[in-house]
This record gives sequence, C-alpha cells and structure tokens, in this order.
Amino acid sequence: MAARLITSRCEIIPWLSERRGASTPDTFPVITPNGREGTFQMYADLLISTPKSPSPEDLGFLVSHAAIHGRLVGALDAVLDSNARVAPFRILLQVPGSQVYSAIACGATVEEINQHWEWLEQNLLHTLSVFDNKEDIVSFVKGKVKALIAEETSSKLAEQEEEPEKFREALVKFESRFNFPEAEKLITYYSCCCWKGKVPRQGWLYLSINHLCFYSFFLGKELKLVIPWVEVQKLERTSNVFMTDTVRVTTPNKERDFSTFLNIAEAFRIMEQLADVTLRRLLDNEIFELDPGLQDPTQITKRDLEARAQNEFFRAFFRLPRKEKLHEVVDCSLWTPFSRCHTAGRMYTSDSYICFASKENGCCNVIIPLREVISIEKMEDTSLLPNPIIVSIRSKTAFQFIELKDRDTLVENLLQRLKQVNSSNPVHCNNLQNKNQNTPAFGLTCVLRDGEPACPGTEASQSKETSECRKENSYLLNAEGLRSDFHQSGTVGLDFGKSREQIKESLWDDHFVEYGRTVCMFRTEKIRKLVAMGIPESLRGKLWLLFSDAVTDLTSHPGYYVHLVEASMGKSCMVTEEIERDLHRSLPEHPAFQSETGIAALRRVLTAYAHRNPKIGYCQSMNILTSVLLLYAKEEEAFWLLVAVCERMLPDYFNHRVIGAQVDQSVFEELIKEQLPELAEHMKDLTTLASISLSWFLTLFLSIMPLESAVNVVDCFFYDGIKAIFQLGLAILEANAVDLCNSKDDGQALMILSRFLEHVKNEESPLPPIGNHHAFFSDDQDASPVTEIANLIHDSYEKFGDHSVAQIEHMRYKHRIRVLQSHEDTTKQNVLRVVIPDVSILPEDLEELYDLFKREHLIRCYWEMPSPVVERHDPSRPYAEQYRIDAQQFANLYRLVSPWTCGDHTDILAQRTFRLLDENMDRLIEFKGLASCLDVMYNGEMNEKIKLLYKLHIPPALTENERDSQSPLKNPLLSTSRPLVIGKANGDAVDYQKQLKQMLKDLAKEKDTKPEKELPKMSQREFIQFCKTLYSMFHEDPEENDLYQAIATVTTLLLQIGEVGQRSISLGSGSDEFTEDLQPEASPPDQDAVFTDTVKTPHKDSQPSPVTEGDWTVSFEHILASLLTEQSLVNFFEKPLELKPKLENAKLNQYSLKTNGISCQSRGEQTKLNTQW
Repeated sequence: MAARLITSRCEIIPWLSERRGASTPDTFPVITPNGREGTFQMYADLLISTPKSPSPEDLGFLVSHAAIHGRLVGALDAVLDSNARVAPFRILLQVPGSQVYSAIACGATVEEINQHWEWLEQNLLHTLSVFDNKEDIVSFVKGKVKALIAEETSSKLAEQEEEPEKFREALVKFESRFNFPEAEKLITYYSCCCWKGKVPRQGWLYLSINHLCFYSFFLGKELKLVIPWVEVQKLERTSNVFMTDTVRVTTPNKERDFSTFLNIAEAFRIMEQLADVTLRRLLDNEIFELDPGLQDPTQITKRDLEARAQNEFFRAFFRLPRKEKLHEVVDCSLWTPFSRCHTAGRMYTSDSYICFASKENGCCNVIIPLREVISIEKMEDTSLLPNPIIVSIRSKTAFQFIELKDRDTLVENLLQRLKQVNSSNPVHCNNLQNKNQNTPAFGLTCVLRDGEPACPGTEASQSKETSECRKENSYLLNAEGLRSDFHQSGTVGLDFGKSREQIKESLWDDHFVEYGRTVCMFRTEKIRKLVAMGIPESLRGKLWLLFSDAVTDLTSHPGYYVHLVEASMGKSCMVTEEIERDLHRSLPEHPAFQSETGIAALRRVLTAYAHRNPKIGYCQSMNILTSVLLLYAKEEEAFWLLVAVCERMLPDYFNHRVIGAQVDQSVFEELIKEQLPELAEHMKDLTTLASISLSWFLTLFLSIMPLESAVNVVDCFFYDGIKAIFQLGLAILEANAVDLCNSKDDGQALMILSRFLEHVKNEESPLPPIGNHHAFFSDDQDASPVTEIANLIHDSYEKFGDHSVAQIEHMRYKHRIRVLQSHEDTTKQNVLRVVIPDVSILPEDLEELYDLFKREHLIRCYWEMPSPVVERHDPSRPYAEQYRIDAQQFANLYRLVSPWTCGDHTDILAQRTFRLLDENMDRLIEFKGLASCLDVMYNGEMNEKIKLLYKLHIPPALTENERDSQSPLKNPLLSTSRPLVIGKANGDAVDYQKQLKQMLKDLAKEKDTKPEKELPKMSQREFIQFCKTLYSMFHEDPEENDLYQAIATVTTLLLQIGEVGQRSISLGSGSDEFTEDLQPEASPPDQDAVFTDTVKTPHKDSQPSPVTEGDWTVSFEHILASLLTEQSLVNFFEKPLELKPKLENAKLNQYSLKTNGISCQSRGEQTKLNTQW
C-alpha cells in the first residue's frame, strides 16, 4: 500500500486496522511535492478486537454528504478519550513531534475510508503546501472540518418546514458582521475558502438578495468581502493550481476564487440565479416590467429561486407564454399507443396546461391545453395500473397517466384550474356544445387539409353567433389571396416537386393517424425527422400553428385581432412611419408583395402587433418574418404566429436593446469554442462570426437564404425552437471551416459565408426559385457548389443536435450577465466621453467617480422604497439620463468626495449644492452635474471656487425658509467700526482701502474682456450664511487661527461696504460723501466703476436691481476682491487638492453610510468593510 505525503510538516495517517494484537508501525516510502522522500505510517488498532462501527454517542456526532460519500467525525479530541470506542478505520491528523492525533474521518470499511481520503486529496491536501508552519496547517484543517460539520447540520435543518435554528444563527452573524439594513435578506450561506493569491482563507460565504459576502477570521486577521451582484461580470466554475473545482467571481477590478464547498454545484447554481435575478431587476427595465417576480425582492427565498429556475425551464422547454406559472412536477408514466407501453417521464401542470416529457430525451413530449380538456378522472387503482388518471380531450382522445403520487390532490387542483379556464371563455364552451361531434376541427381539434374549417366557429352551418367571425373574415380573405397567389405561381411545370410533395403529405397523414393530429399530438423523434425533411406546402402554416401553440391563442381570443386592426389603423406615429418605410422592402421579389393586397395585409399585422405590444412596437426584421408567415397562414393566424415568435420563442429579441439576440450570440460563441475548437483557435475574436450570424437569429435565415430553402429552417424552428438555429449555424460554419481558417480578414469571412448561404437550394420544393433581395452576391459571381438544405439540416441534427433545452438555458443564464454588463460598460463609456472634455479630473478618477455615482443610485434600489422622484434605471433613455440621484443620495456622495467638509454644516451645503445643480427643478441630477461641481472644488481657480460658494448662498441654492445650521459663528458679527487700516506686529500698516480699490479695478478690466451674466447681489441674510460656511470650512485646518483672523478682517470690510452702500442708496445723494470717505484722492469716474456702481443711485436706463431700494447688499466682485487681500485665504483656496484619496476612501466606506429610509448613521460609527469593488 502506498500514499502521498503532501507536506513534511504534517502527516495525514489512515488508521487501517484489520490486524489484531500488538504490532509495530509499517513504513512505506512516499514522495512529497518538492521531490523529497518521506514515510507514510500505517498503525494497527490495539483498542478493538473486531471491526465495528462506532455510535454517535461514542464519537461525538456524525454527518454525511454525497460530496464525500461517508462520515466526518466532529469530535477532534475523541481519540484522546480512553473510554471511547474507536472506529475500525480512521484518518488522523498528526503534528510532527507531537503525540496528539486528531480524528478527521472514520469509516466502517476500507472502501469507505478510501473515499474519505480521495475527497481530502482533491479538496484539502493541495492547499496545505502554501502554509509555512505546522500550527497554521492544524488550525486550517480543524477549522475546515468543523465548518463542514456545521454546514451539513445546517443543511439538514434547512430541509425542515419551520425556520431552522442554525439559519437564524447565521442570519444574526450576517447582520452583525456586515451591518446591512434589515431589507438585505439573507438567502443562504456556505462554508468555503476564499483565495487571496495563493493563500486560502477559510470562512463563511453569505448569499443575500443584493450581495455576495464572505467573512473569515483566521490567525487573528479578519476579512470581510462584499460584492454586489450588480457588479458581477462573470460567474464560472474553473480550476487553479491548487484546486480542481472552484467558483470564480469576476468584477470590473478583481477576480475572486471560492473553493472547498460541501456542495459546489448547489452553491454555484444559487449564485448564478441570484446574479441573474438581480441584474434583470436593476439593469433590465424591460424585463422588470414584464416579470412580477422581480417587483419585490424581499420575497425571494432559496426555495423560490429553485422554483423560479424550474418555472423558466418549463416555459422554455414547452415554449409556453411568460405568464404561465408552474404548479406541480410529478413523476409518472404515460400510455403511448404507438409503442404499446407506458413511457416513464414527468407531468408538468401550470395555469392553463398539462405537459409531459419523457425521461429519455426526445422519446415523447405532449402539450395539453386545459381548453382542450373535457374531463379529468381517477381510475381504479390496480397493481398493473397504480394510481391512474384519464385526461380526455375534445378530439375523442384520452391520455392515461399512472404511478402518480398524491393523486387525489393533483386531480383536485387540475379540476379547479380546468373550471377557471372554462369560465374565463364561455363563448368557446357554447360553440363546443353546439358543434357537430363528427366534424373534425383544426387547432383545438385540428384538420390538416386545405378547404376544411380552421376553427370551431367558422363553418358555414354555424349560427348567428358567428357574426363577429364574418366581420373578421373581411381581413382573412386577403390572407387567403396571398396563399393562392403563392401556390399558383409555383405549381406550373414542376411535376417532380409535386410528386415529392405528395409523398411527404402521405407520410404526414400516416403519422397523424398514429400520433394524433391536434396540438395534443405525441411529439417524438419520428416527427422531428419528418420536419427536417421539410413540411409539405399544404400543411406548413397549420403545423406552424400547432408546434408553436399559437392556435391556442387564436381560439382563446375571438375577435381580438379585428379589434386591434380597427383600433390601430389610421393612426400615425413613429412606429407606423417605420412600418411604412419597410413595407416595400419585405420580400419585394415575391409576387404576393408586389400588389397592394399583400402590402395591406402586412401593414395590418405589423400595426396591430405594435398596438398590442407598445413595449416592442416594431423592430426591423419583423417585416421579413411576418411576410413569410402571411404566405402560409391566414392573416389572423399570421398575427398569432408573430406573437408566439416575439413573446415566447425568441424572448427579448425584439425590443429596444435586442438583449435576447445578443445573449444567444454569446451562447453561439461558446458553442463554436466547444464544437469547432480548430475554427475557434484560428479566429481568436469570435465576435466577427457573432456579428455575421446576428441576422441568422433575428430573421431565422430568411434574409440570407433563398426563400424556398429558408422556410425549411423555419419548420425546424417552430418545432425545436432556438436550438434548431444554433445547430444549423454550427453546421454552416463546419461546412466552411477550411475556407474560414484560410480567410485573411473579416470581410473575406463574410463573403465566404454569404456566398455559401446564397447557394443553399431546395431541389424538392414545388416552388420556382425566388431570388433573395437581401443577398450579397448576384448570379454573375463565380459559380459556387450547391448545398441541399435537407442535407444541411440533417447534418445539423446528426452532429450538433445533442444540446438539450436545459443546457441552452443554463448558458443563457451565464451569458445574460455578460451582455447586460457590456451594455452598462457602453453606457459608462458614452457618459465619460461627454464629460471628460469639460472637466480637468483625470479620466481614471472620473471613471471611479461614475462608479460611486451609479452605486449610490443602486443602494436606494437595494433597501428603500423608491422616492417619488427617483426613477428606475431605464436603458431606453439617453446615456446621460439613465442614472440620476435625488437630494439624499447626493448628500451621501457629497460627504464622501467633497473637499468642502464643514462638520455639521456639511449637509446644509450639500442641499444647497444640489439645488444649484438641479437646473430643471425635477429634483434629480445627472452625473455631469456632480462631475462639473467637483471639478471646480478640486481643480478650479480661486475666483471659480469663490463664485461657486457665492452661488450656493443666493437663490435658488439658498431658500427663504432654510433653517440656520449650527456653526462656529455663534456670536453676532464683528463690529463694523473696525478700522480699515490695521497695524501689524512689526509696526507696518496695511491699508485695505488701497488694496481693495486696486483689485476692483483689475476685476473690472477682466470683466470687460470676458463678458458673462452678472450674478445677483447678496443680501445681508445671505452674506451671514456665506460667512458661516467659511468659518465651518476652516475648522480643524492647520492654519485655522490665521484663517479666522483673515475672514474676520474681510467680513468687517464687507459689512462696512454694505452698510455704506445701504446709506448711500437710502439718502440718494450720499454717494459722493461715501466716495470721498473711501477715496481721498480724486480719480476718473470710470476707474472705479465696479465699486461705485454699488453705492451710486442707478441711472434710469440701467437694469433694475433684484433687491429692494435701501437694502444691505454686496456683490460678488466685492467679496472676491476682499478675499484676495488676505494671503492666508488665497493659500487656502489655491492649495492643490487630490481627488484620488477621497475616491479610495469612498469605495471602502460608501456602504458604511447606510441608509434605511429613516436615518443616516455617521460613517465613523459604522464598521468599515473590506469591500471588493
């Protein structure tokens, strides 16, 4: 027997005791990671005579988990207990030089203990080599084992219906460690390691509705990590040098690896779901409005996430409406008459459907709309047919399900939902009751032949209640005309094509007899093969309706389309203008759209859909798809097929940002790397292929393939969904892989693929070839080999058809995160591109400031009810307006990044700054306003800073009802009798009159060269507030005393100026006296224009002053000139300021200033988080 010794500082010793009696240790040579030889010791157990499993009481306690396939012993000191019965096989931890052995694992058999050892090798032993001393190793191993035990205990308790005690304990620790508001709901938690470089930190991972948090206290060091889900750019399972299976979380700045989970698959799944839900809730406004489950995140639980994922898989697998809610998933067996046996699988029941999927993929699927169901009955329970039920549908067919657990409850729920469905549409029920039961029906009771009725209410023998249908038929006649034109133009002289069509029709007829002809047909691998061959022209439209289940919508909404057409036609808006522009670009080469009949039908369908779904309205490529639908279906049927494609089969494709299409492009890139590695290696940047293939997904190849070939692709799409487009795209790339690998640039790759697709033909089509108006090349190009569409589709199923719906949906989860974050990066770059030229802040600092601004917006979304003015993130807005903050959020940011901190006066100054920046008075500001304000504070010249301060103390920044804040200026202002000539300590005197006069002259000259809007004069009340702010700003400055002395001098001077000006205005003729007092020497009138304007009576022609005659006022020029007379004040406002330290501190402390909607706690009172941004 041999084993590996991982480190010479610690030995993991298996206690393999199958021998009785005393023995000496056996030694075996082993190799350590550094290449040195060591020894591995195997001891015989002297304490028991026969192998016997220990009891929990003897060993402390036992836990089990599938990840380690055995038991971990929690009592690390059990080996020291002489009364304890020892397990027959154990793994012990020994510190070299010590006689103490700590039990790590035990087992009843050699196989069991070997499984423990393998788990330790894969998940624990590789990490020990990074430690430098044996104490660290022992502490790490013991901590890990204890954490695994605690995790297993918690998992068992979490399975109980009542709230488990362990979860409550974890919740208390989560709240105390991270100090989040109560609204930050904990979803679950796991024991794991977080890797910091090459060193693992054992701790606890907490997953909440908005954040991923990690806490560790190891070797006296505390680590707290907070990662908002909204900043996660990538989640993936990977491996590193030390661990074979880790979860990597990528944010804009860092990557974090987490490993050694007890159940890594579950942890990763929950992390992925939380990231997806949070990103869609906060960043995708279009999905937020459509998904009620995103409205209240506080209702999200671990069980809810699992149910949500299962619900999304159910809707994607059966391609059902978004509103369908899954209720039950039950294992059962379904009688399949074509195989004459019961097929094992699962029954899925929702609001309006009963669905079945076999356990063997593709063996048998069934979709039963409850509208089709006549009865649901329980049969007698027998040994051959345990717990059976019979579901009878209107086409005289019954489905038998057996082996149903809790059958009574299931049937009761189904009957209740059946009653609700029938009561919601009494017209349909009446029609069915009056219908001739011998008449086959289409859709709900489907006929697959032209000329037979399309819905139960359209037969000629129907009574007066079909008057609405007659009105509806006025539109349907045009639709039939399109189909007639299409068939007539294509059936002349094509006997071979007709014979092939007849063979296909015969095959489909045989299939309908055996598998059913309604929407409830058995969907098997056989029908997939028939679809891949190409659906016959006469059946194509009807089968599209069945496969997409659009027929259920059609029959559920009688008269709905007619109402939409009448409500939408004749209205003009941007959407209708876009539709009109594209009408004549839709299959212009086809005769059906060379006449007003086809154009009018296309206009009605597109306009009606835009009226139905204004969130989507109209998107380019919808016209191409709709025009093809009109060729094979009636007008109303084409409308409901369009609804099925846009809202169910291609979710999020046709909206403002085409998120769904971009997600699938990203999934397609991953499939290329997986299925075509050589091509992926050659084309390092697969975004080129993704951009080329975008039209494949948006138009289902209709825009780049000949029409007679592309409709076969649409056949596969309606049956298999987006999977058919993925696998066909891979088959096309594989067919051109050699040429693509030899291509020199993107343009040549585009030419290769375009020429190939143009020459994909359908030789079996009864239709004449129709040129593709969208093709890149014409027939005069070099001849290219022709590819048969049936062969291409067959290859796609054979080579790339093994991806399941579950795999595709999982990949969509992963790539939706990347796509949404890519849009966020685009928004950020566009905002910065606009702001950077207007400010002097460094681009990297501006980028960090934007992140803080965005995070402040999102924090309000995390924990508070949105304020009346704060709007959700709306990606349809201009880039600069997507994120905006209100006054409270601005105050939080101001305290974090503003250099003008004024103690208790800071909040007052922040409110005034917000009012100044809120120019449109909507109580919201954009990032550009914040950046421009901070640019003045940090990089502006002194006059710009003083001007900003001046504006903050006049309306609209300063309001009439604003309460005076506390400040160091508690006593009345200094006396205005202070002399304007002050003696210095060294005997010199400073004449402030001369200094002020000279500065006013300089300012007047500068004002003449740079004309700008004159600022209003400041009243005495406003001036007092201005002085308070200055006193507050100087508090705790190193030059505090000099600054106070200087501002006192300037304040006295300005008060005297204001008072003299007030007297001069009141007296009318007192200006000459004031001028003489202030100017002992005569000077030309224009030399002191700036100064004398404030004291002389205004001329009749001058602009009236905003202040009342006789009020105390002072101008911005006076204040600036006065401040410039004091060097200490000049130094204060001109000293260089660094924004970067403020930003670094803000990143660490933004969450510390937590807001719960009622109070804001001081940042210093909060525990600072080691936060990862």
